[in-house]
Amino acid sequence: RQKMAELLGLRDECGEGTLGAPALAGSCLADNRLNLDVYPDGCRRFLQLFKEQQGELVQVEFLRLSSNDCLLDTTLGCLPHLKHLKSLVLKGGHARDEFGSYQHGSLTSLPPDFGNLRCLTHLDLSFNRLSTLPSCIVHLSSLCVLLVSHNSLVTLPEDFGCLSKLTFFSAMKNQLKDLPQSIGELSMLQDLDLSENALELLPEEVGNLHNCTELDLSGNRLSSIPDSLANLKSLRRLHLHSNLLVTVPASLASLPNLSRLDLQNNCLRAIPAEIQTLPFVHVRGNPLGETEPSPQAGNCKASSLHNVINSCMSSGSFIVTSEGCRVFLACGIHFYFPPGAASAPLRIHFRSLTPDPQWVKLRHHDVLLSRVLELHPHGIQFQQEVQIWMPYISPQTPHQHEVVVRTFCGQSWSDLKTRVKQKRKSKKCVAHCCVLHFSWFLVVSRLVQNECKVPAEGTLLFSSVDPNIKVIFPPGATKETRSVKLQVLSVSAEEIQEITAHAECRASPLLYLSQDATVDFLKPVRIQLPLPPGVTGLNLDRSRLHILHGDLEGQTWNDITSEVVLEFTHLYAVFEVTHFSWYWLWYTTKTYIGGIAKKVYERLRLYQVNFIALQRKRDPEQVLLQCVPKHKVDPVLKKLQDRYRGPEPSDMVEMFEGEQFFAAFERGISIDMDRPDCVDGRLSFIFYSHLKNMKEIYVTSPVDRKGQAVKGQVSFYRGAVPESIPEDASRRRKGPDSLWLATLPIKLPQLKPRWDENPGPLYGFSFPPLNLGNAETGYLTQANLLSIARRVGADWQSIGLNLGLTYQQIERIGYNNREDLNKQILDMLFSWAQQNSEDPDCVSKLITALKESGRQDIADEVEAIIELGRQKYSESIRRLGLGQESSTEDSAIAIM
Repeated sequence: RQKMAELLGLRDECGEGTLGAPALAGSCLADNRLNLDVYPDGCRRFLQLFKEQQGELVQVEFLRLSSNDCLLDTTLGCLPHLKHLKSLVLKGGHARDEFGSYQHGSLTSLPPDFGNLRCLTHLDLSFNRLSTLPSCIVHLSSLCVLLVSHNSLVTLPEDFGCLSKLTFFSAMKNQLKDLPQSIGELSMLQDLDLSENALELLPEEVGNLHNCTELDLSGNRLSSIPDSLANLKSLRRLHLHSNLLVTVPASLASLPNLSRLDLQNNCLRAIPAEIQTLPFVHVRGNPLGETEPSPQAGNCKASSLHNVINSCMSSGSFIVTSEGCRVFLACGIHFYFPPGAASAPLRIHFRSLTPDPQWVKLRHHDVLLSRVLELHPHGIQFQQEVQIWMPYISPQTPHQHEVVVRTFCGQSWSDLKTRVKQKRKSKKCVAHCCVLHFSWFLVVSRLVQNECKVPAEGTLLFSSVDPNIKVIFPPGATKETRSVKLQVLSVSAEEIQEITAHAECRASPLLYLSQDATVDFLKPVRIQLPLPPGVTGLNLDRSRLHILHGDLEGQTWNDITSEVVLEFTHLYAVFEVTHFSWYWLWYTTKTYIGGIAKKVYERLRLYQVNFIALQRKRDPEQVLLQCVPKHKVDPVLKKLQDRYRGPEPSDMVEMFEGEQFFAAFERGISIDMDRPDCVDGRLSFIFYSHLKNMKEIYVTSPVDRKGQAVKGQVSFYRGAVPESIPEDASRRRKGPDSLWLATLPIKLPQLKPRWDENPGPLYGFSFPPLNLGNAETGYLTQANLLSIARRVGADWQSIGLNLGLTYQQIERIGYNNREDLNKQILDMLFSWAQQNSEDPDCVSKLITALKESGRQDIADEVEAIIELGRQKYSESIRRLGLGQESSTEDSAIAIM
């Protein structure tokens, strides 16, 4: 082992040659385990070992390799020599594309003699490109656990039942359309996950899986299920949500061990009475009681998809067939797939993402109006255009700006032809576009763009914002037709005077011209700009008039007055150019006009904002932080004044759209450092002028507060410098003092004794440790629930009712603990938790109940905990390769 570790380049601090028991980062050689999946050249290291130390290598029992490795095919030929191998992981997903999406591995088959690995009990081939299951797998007579999720399997082999020792099988997120009858021969199978495939029918033989305890068939196209499922006497959990079920057999109610039956988001209009009475049945999202489909839904598929995702979730999937459908998401996004848009059943995955300025590139004067919508599969081409409606926040400058949907088309972002409308009842704004492909989408407000095709005969282009601005293309200006775009930014005289502090400085609207050709025009193009306000051809002093040309980034502005021929009328200035960029007409006595224009242009891109830090009246440890544009401060404070108190807003500061900033709690106040948005002990924000730059968090203090209050503070600091800001602004943001923005006081009152400091009252409850949720979506532990309970207060009854507790239960809890509010809260919360501990959606239900009870503050904290769980889960699977999106896969590893 020491020699093998030396070959792998693995040495601990003591020089022993192995990193040993902890299996640090999954990249060590320990005993008979060889973990090479975290190495970008893991296969090369394996081949080197196989060549130089084959005798020792063939004793390995546990092996992990990345199927993203370019030497995988060569390595596969060596694997049949590892006769003692018990566990083999050949997973993809160890590499990411430029946007952070996992890349599937290159594995498409296995060598025929792979079936000679008689000791192999665990095989993980997830996140690869398998279209058929390699035939050699059915010859693995000892195989107990098989994972092939996230592949492209269409069918399973007819002799799949030969795997008689199989206890766990996961084929989630494939393209399975049917199952072989031999699947009923898997008599020892306990867990079967076939979720998110394209199954339309199940064979009756599924009812022969007498040892099966969990069966997941969610996210398929099942319209019915066989009565034979009632034979699964060991079954505890049956997942059938997000299918096309129109009926379910009443015999399911007779399953003796069943503790969860999920029928959500189907086409059920009636449910057998025997099943309705079961307390563990979930039927939300079904058209129960309807006699015919809703005309808006188009068909049953659309109806069942109306509530595909709970309002507190940000991702999910749905199926589109060749019949077409409408899909409504709880976040307000709406799709229409016309008949024939998809030639075959297709599963669409969606995610609502927080915009990240590292890859969401806004152009100058753009304003972000929505979150980012990601739709998978990327780049898929539909046969007909798919319509998308995206809600957005109405911009503040509708005259010179227009709303467009922006999408990523493989190499860069481009704007789609967009129509906007306002809903009558809700008054919410919606952007509508049509696409033939899926990728990333967001809604932005940009400068109004006028465009035209310029033929060899010439043409005329004018601005719809200011019709006095014209561009005249003479005949012969181009040989081949080229596309030209025009944008105008109007600047008021008051803005110019305020920024320049000079009453006599005036400027015309700012003109931006661009074209799709890389060469200049063959003949000069005539541009007409209105004279600056207050200036006419009668009072014009030509020595004070300047034509400025700016580069594409607005970094430099050159006075080109002497380089062009200027003509004047009573209201306009006309000049000729061959190169397109920014053009600006100024009227001033200043000499260094280029520097002044650069300063004004920079200020036009800045937003004046204030920071607020408020504490909840009921719970001062709950702090709301927000960065608010200056003109919105008073309305925001008025809206929050009933529930929060705090100091006056900070002094005004200036920020760019998409600029990062941090909030740091200081002087005896701290926060949870494990939050996903916490960087080096500070909360990270991204400023977008039209989005909510707000976070509500729970603060603590390491200082003993039993004797006195803690007078702390929160300070705001600038973060990374945006790539597109001017050089001068970037230079001013360097240095220790330039990063500080504002500081506001935070006061935590003297601490009163609570039940978590005095464990006595808690001993009245015998609650075992809890883990609500799952590894993939994150857990809530007993400690988390105690933290939540501490802040619930008098809202516990409302929260309990929204969690599904009856009035009788609430009254009983109140009566049994009538002298102690803390006990009432604990009894309610933990009783609900115990009853729903096996419900994977229980955390989502808790978040929804908190929001419906007006406790957005606690709901945000729970979402932060869950997000942290998801982040840690993702980090662990990237590090150890245990799985990426499936908690069932993680549990399968635990079996080993």
